Amino acid sequence: MKKIIVALAGLLCLVAGLIAYNWLRDNKMPNFYGKAEFNVSPSDTPDDVIATLGKSLKILSERRLRKVFEEKQVASYIKPGHYTVNSTCTSVYVARMLNNGWQTPVSLTLSGSLRTKEEIARKISRQLQIDSASIMHSFKDAALMAEYGATPENVFPAFFPSTYSIYWTASLRDLLDRCRKASDAFWTAENKAAAARQGLTPAQAVVLASIVKGESNYQPEYPKIAGVYLNRLKRGMLLQADPTVAYCYDYELKRVLYRHLEFDSPYNTYKYAGLPPGPINVPEKEYIQAVLSPDLGPGNLYFCASPELNGTHVFARTLEQHNRNARAFQNSVN
Repeated sequence: MKKIIVALAGLLCLVAGLIAYNWLRDNKMPNFYGKAEFNVSPSDTPDDVIATLGKSLKILSERRLRKVFEEKQVASYIKPGHYTVNSTCTSVYVARMLNNGWQTPVSLTLSGSLRTKEEIARKISRQLQIDSASIMHSFKDAALMAEYGATPENVFPAFFPSTYSIYWTASLRDLLDRCRKASDAFWTAENKAAAARQGLTPAQAVVLASIVKGESNYQPEYPKIAGVYLNRLKRGMLLQADPTVAYCYDYELKRVLYRHLEFDSPYNTYKYAGLPPGPINVPEKEYIQAVLSPDLGPGNLYFCASPELNGTHVFARTLEQHNRNARAFQNSVN
């Protein structure tokens, strides 16, 4: 009898040990080697997740991972998102992560070539779950756009250039809220005062910054180009900015020609005085800062491409000087 009791006790200890080991293995011991960042779409299953993980890292025990997924009912509770698994993760942690939606934020950068609604939609859809067609549909929502100071015709005022840490499952409204918050943070009392000194509201400063962006990607010249346009505004001159004409043609022109200058649009600064009614792209902060701290020079009113053909410009105070500069450029091209 005593031997039976000892045997049963030993068996119980063995079973308890196995249970404890399995618990420790699933809850405390990492089951992965390497690192994987991956997206889980609404249609994805636990098998899809395991297959994705297997392509990016080593699963030490796929059998145990599948069993934990079954025990934690991942198939029923899995949530879409962008997730990270690394060498410190246990099987149970990964199951809970998927069930609870413990996402890793993605970095969404709004900068670069953002000159059309389509470019913005593609940029967002490449970095978030929302697809470009849905974004374009939302752009047509006049009430939604109005909440963010934009219109279906010009959505640029709704966006502020920055890099945002945001969840992959974020909606367009979530992103627009982040943009508005970033814009509010940028427009401090000091920056508003700087705009006012140039006779501009914050919104007008962004419009002018978008024109400067359309003219150049050579940062040392941003303040001088901004200065030219501010000088022209203060004199009541037409801005005559080629990028505004290009905007009227949805940036499909290879070159702005004289016939294009007659396009009838309030965005065409060859026909209408003052600033356009909205920005013509999404300008980065460097362009906005150039408008807030312009180089007005000796009253420069003109500029044209440099005959050096190096992407820079030459500036002039008089039309006579400008015409000489323009001829020098044309001669260098020819």
